[in-house]
Amino acid sequence: MRRVMFLILALATLLPTMAQAYEILVLQSSRDAGYETVLKGFHSGANPSERIIVLSDYAELDIVRIVREDRPTVILAIGDAALATARKVHDTPVVAVMSLGIHTPASQQPNLTGIDMFAPPARYIDIFKSMKTRRVGVLYNPARCNWYLRLARRAAEAAGIELVTREVFVPRQTIAQLATLAGKVDALWMLPDSTAVTRETIEAYFDFGQQQNIPVISFAANYLGLGAAAVLEIDRLALGRQADSMVSAILRANHSGHMALGFPNNIQVKTNPGILRRLNIHL
Repeated sequence: MRRVMFLILALATLLPTMAQAYEILVLQSSRDAGYETVLKGFHSGANPSERIIVLSDYAELDIVRIVREDRPTVILAIGDAALATARKVHDTPVVAVMSLGIHTPASQQPNLTGIDMFAPPARYIDIFKSMKTRRVGVLYNPARCNWYLRLARRAAEAAGIELVTREVFVPRQTIAQLATLAGKVDALWMLPDSTAVTRETIEAYFDFGQQQNIPVISFAANYLGLGAAAVLEIDRLALGRQADSMVSAILRANHSGHMALGFPNNIQVKTNPGILRRLNIHL
């Protein structure tokens, strides 16, 4: 009898039922603190029923089967691994956040939308303009950031600023390409480009800035301690709330058509006063 009861409980756990039905499937890449903050912001709204799957908890996951059986109305993908998994689904709307891969060609599928990990380029250009810089160096991988550079060039041209760009296709090219900017720029702009900016190349940006006596403007507050003069950092709690608004709009519309990507709504400007004083820059 006990064995029969055990089998019944196991089947109840494995098989989808009406009681387990939910509207939102949350795919979270890992139990990273940043992802948890986004999810906390997402939950600050009046969220409908949901199921959360943390991908790092599984060796394998058949997302297509899960979506086919559970039939969620929308998928929230948090992080690059979650987006890569969600791309396998083509009929259910997907909202992606905390992913640098959202603009790659593979992500241009009609059921996919989300929020960029980039601040609007005009916000950076405003900082360069207030610093009275005229030539700004940028390293980037065209496959990842070409779309962003197009927007940045338009904003820079309107402000009378020249972007001196260098393309990098593999991380090992970064240091050599930085060297070609010596004496040619009066500021350096670090993009959240996972080819141009890696653990192995981060210090090279700040060494270059110190050697050239120019400010380095970046995208995350932890770079201030390494030598960034200023950063534009995404408020991750607000990012979660913004994702909630997008998901709620999809639920209300109940559609899977094309939805426009968006920039983060809440961007925080943070500075390194010591670096700014040394460079005699006022923001």
